[in-house]
Amino acid sequence: MSHRCGVLASALLAAGFLLAQNKPPANLTVQDMLKLPQPPADHRIPYGTDPLQFGDLRLPKTKGPHPVVIFIHGGCWQARFDLAHTAGVCAALTAAGVATWSLEYRRVGNPGGGWPGTFEDVARGADHLRSIARQHRLDLRRVVAAGHSAGGHLALWLAARQRLPKTSPLYAAKPLKLRGVVSLAGVGDLRAFDQRTPRVCGDAISQLLGGSPSEAPQNYRHGSPFELLPLGVPQRLINGGRDQIVPLEVGRHYEEAARRKRDKVTLTVLDDAGHFEFVAAQSAAYPVIEKAVLDLLNGEKR
Repeated sequence: MSHRCGVLASALLAAGFLLAQNKPPANLTVQDMLKLPQPPADHRIPYGTDPLQFGDLRLPKTKGPHPVVIFIHGGCWQARFDLAHTAGVCAALTAAGVATWSLEYRRVGNPGGGWPGTFEDVARGADHLRSIARQHRLDLRRVVAAGHSAGGHLALWLAARQRLPKTSPLYAAKPLKLRGVVSLAGVGDLRAFDQRTPRVCGDAISQLLGGSPSEAPQNYRHGSPFELLPLGVPQRLINGGRDQIVPLEVGRHYEEAARRKRDKVTLTVLDDAGHFEFVAAQSAAYPVIEKAVLDLLNGEKR
């Protein structure tokens, strides 16, 4: 059995997902997500001095130089969810020939998390690839950002930050260049998502951005990808038709806005997927994710 097949098989068994014949599987819950296997990374590398400023690097078995996916976990931007549950999907992408740089970052509830610390960490973590590229044979000409849910927001924001004004506390003169973004059930418009009912993340967005839109309008302008369109890089949005946490209309709303701004954006809808299938390497969603990542890394523009 190949390394990749072994990872996927162990994931399937450990998660305990039994598929009844001719019956669609139930959608994964947050409890299922937290039970996903956690294959270890090759290297855990700090990009700052805070204990939460680190990334998990996984490297293909080939010599390289390796294309890279910056993967950002979700969890309503809150401290209680860390990067561990994304280990399986990162390991699967690495088995497909892509180095994965899974970022941890300070979140709402962590000292220094929220505005602007969460954004500063993700930006600093992405740019840190420049410091480790030579040692680990990373090809910085082929880098894609990907993220799930709140991490999908942050992945889109990594592409958007090149449009920040110099007056922004998050401005960087030369942010790491991306080939594209894969947003998995991501939140592209923070203002609109915060106004949805029910608010599945509670007041996490106002905590993330330091207030409501009326209290911190500039933070919404500088922290929400929707308000920084066009991003200027290809964007692949992948959403589940049965997602009740980030419903399909959230993805459609962002796609329509990005198209109006003439960004290259596509929305793929997986009719039977809920919210958490996107971080399960054994799910039917995974091959779609892998293809989107590889297409962007290989220069696919559509």
